[in-house]
Amino acid sequence: MTRFRSRMRAVLFATAVLAAPTALSPIVATPAYALFGFGDIVFDPSNYAENILQAARALDQINNQIASLQNEAQMLINQARNLASLPYSSVQALQQSVQRTQQLLGQAQRIAFDVQQIDQIFSQQYSNMDLTASDQQLVALARQRWGNTVGALQDAMRVQAGVVGNIETQRSELSNLVGESQGATGALQATQAGNQILALQAQQLADLTALLAANGRADALSAAEQAAAAEQGREQRRRFLEPGDGYQPGNARMFPGSN
Repeated sequence: MTRFRSRMRAVLFATAVLAAPTALSPIVATPAYALFGFGDIVFDPSNYAENILQAARALDQINNQIASLQNEAQMLINQARNLASLPYSSVQALQQSVQRTQQLLGQAQRIAFDVQQIDQIFSQQYSNMDLTASDQQLVALARQRWGNTVGALQDAMRVQAGVVGNIETQRSELSNLVGESQGATGALQATQAGNQILALQAQQLADLTALLAANGRADALSAAEQAAAAEQGREQRRRFLEPGDGYQPGNARMFPGSN
């Protein structure tokens, strides 16, 4: 609007200058290309009006260039915001939570989460029991199986406690990440906050997997103990009911040294 008014003023001024000779000399017609002299100064109204119009056009171009530079500067500012990195990171806290859960799983008693060790112990204590062993050996094997079950139950409870302990860390990190996402200045910060929230969900799934593994291990060992105990019980009952040699009388002495 300001530029339009400036141009209108320039056009009106040029029109007034061109019309001035007619107003001052109504009788004598002056050509449009006439020159007016004021002492040593010669004034050409048409040239002056043209100069005014050229100046207005030049001013418009300068204003357009200024507006273009402003747009480019704003575009660079927006790009810088979109490329700005998120100043907050929850990776370390999430890694520490995962490490705590892994440590609890690594501290499994008697039977670790290892395929070869599981196969070896099950072959010795559960599936291929030596039913020809003595009663004392069978009782010792039963106590070992009972210890495996009790240890697995304790391990499961420890993992449960560790997972519950991670909940507070997860809650705090989630709150911080949501705040960072809502206050993100650009696309990169929002994306990074979203990625860290996904990492938090992955850590929660890892805790859930560990919990299911520990509980499943305890249930499996308990079921295996019951199956082995049933098999051992049948063997011990058979031995108890098997006919023996019966009572054999022998000599007994009431008093030492007597005949």
